[in-house]
Amino acid sequence: MSEMLIKNATVYDPINGVNGDLMDIAVKDGKIVDSASGSAQVIDAGGRLVYPGGVDAHSHIAGSKVNIGRIMRPEDSRLGLKARTKLTRAYTGYTVPNVYAMGYRYAEMGYTTAFEAAIPILKARHTHEELEEIPIIDKGGLTLFGSNWMVMDAIRENDQDRLAAYVAWGLLASRGWGVKIVNPGGGEAWGFGKNVSGLDDPVPNFEVTPRQIIRNLAEVNEKMNLPHSIHLHCNNLGKPGNYETTLASFDICKDIKASRDRQSLHVTHVQFNSWGGNHWGDMESKSDAIADYLNKNDFLTIDMGQLVFGSATTMTADGPVQYANARLLKARWSNGDVELEDTSGVTPLEYHPQSYIHGIMWAIGLELALLTKDPWQVLMTTDHPNGGPYVNYPMVMTMLMSKKRREKEMAKIAEKTFERTSIAGIDRELDWYDIAIKTRAAHAKVLGIIEQGKGHLGVGADADIAIYDIKPDETDATVEFDKVEAAFRRSAYTIKGGEVVARDGEITATPMGRTFWVRTKVDNDGYGRMMDDLKLKFKNYYSVNMANYMVQDEYVERPVVVDTEYK
Repeated sequence: MSEMLIKNATVYDPINGVNGDLMDIAVKDGKIVDSASGSAQVIDAGGRLVYPGGVDAHSHIAGSKVNIGRIMRPEDSRLGLKARTKLTRAYTGYTVPNVYAMGYRYAEMGYTTAFEAAIPILKARHTHEELEEIPIIDKGGLTLFGSNWMVMDAIRENDQDRLAAYVAWGLLASRGWGVKIVNPGGGEAWGFGKNVSGLDDPVPNFEVTPRQIIRNLAEVNEKMNLPHSIHLHCNNLGKPGNYETTLASFDICKDIKASRDRQSLHVTHVQFNSWGGNHWGDMESKSDAIADYLNKNDFLTIDMGQLVFGSATTMTADGPVQYANARLLKARWSNGDVELEDTSGVTPLEYHPQSYIHGIMWAIGLELALLTKDPWQVLMTTDHPNGGPYVNYPMVMTMLMSKKRREKEMAKIAEKTFERTSIAGIDRELDWYDIAIKTRAAHAKVLGIIEQGKGHLGVGADADIAIYDIKPDETDATVEFDKVEAAFRRSAYTIKGGEVVARDGEITATPMGRTFWVRTKVDNDGYGRMMDDLKLKFKNYYSVNMANYMVQDEYVERPVVVDTEYK
């Protein structure tokens, strides 16, 4: 039995209300326990900062679109190259790292869990093959349902039992964790070179609307008692004036009661959906309107989708927006169509500080986090690699903690940016506890993985622990932001399941992580109706046989399965 004792740790564990207490943490057999024996391995933290292992609720780390990004950016593979060692595989890449870099670099920063944000069911086998190759971190994935023929057929016929049966089957088939909705209805419209322009714009050939898709999937999600709420990528992403669609999308779920201790709606990378104006010439930040809504309502959460200047590889199931990006920027572009399910697009690009459009986008992400009063409502993300690679999280943390750090970045940005944003006038600076919420605790709560031992350091939790080489009581993060960023980039210790996997930012062990997925029991007449329709769709439209479609257990070697029931 392995034991460990971390002594003299300055601990921030928001889920358990621990706010900078000097304490010891005992570990036994990969779990947090009350005490350790005299034979335990001892790590003296010496008053240094200790967080639960980082959790990333929204990142693009595996699947076909990530591979397309690698193909489209061969120059990216020359960045961040590290040769193979006796312990680690060769790893490389910046915006689209290889699978080994995905795990190593998260671990080097003190992160131990990350979720892939979009899995088409048809391509789930491939996604899980990649997830299995990502070392160290625990993983999960969100399954796409927002433009699926089976979903829209059930909604059109007002058959929620059949809809729930299909969602349960789709999560099982993809070994997925939650319901992802991207540009609801727009993926299907894009198959005909069209898009949906608003929440009440009917989807071609189905005559259901984005509003109906969001509402019905949200209701079914709660009746299924899924760990995570619906995870929504709003319509009209990337268009000036889209904040109005975003606010209206929030309202759709306002009266839906959550079945668990979480929100009933999570809206992702809201930076891309908080734009005012009528065209690119008068685009402006409307983060104040979004934050005002959040400050008045507690049924939803969002994540930032923070922009980071430099290279990015944008990838999304929102095919129309990538086509628009490519046309606007004269950039390379890849388009994908997933039969009967969804679309995708990939566009490599560069974010320039002297572009006021990019400057406004940079400001909006920070404004959302700083103007929203409750730190639990806004998760810190970059929508990796859309807003920028996740390896820049330490920089984003310091910008949230220090106005001086933000001003340092502002000095590089086009002056016109500040006529259209409020970032220059925001004085708020987050503290160590807030950052623990935004990078650990809130992610675990939103995903519904606290019960699985993630995001906290309470007794019984997974022994996923990050120790950073900085003493909070001796460090002024508002001024010493370079020191803080350096500490967050290279953890002094990253402990995963009770094993030290990184020390001083170098990988020391490469255990394989686990994969979370959810299995829901649906026992009603709707299941039979759903299966009859599904078999017909496979016979008439799919290019694969139903028997070759579902992810098999062999593709998920270390599963963590959560069982629920539809009621």
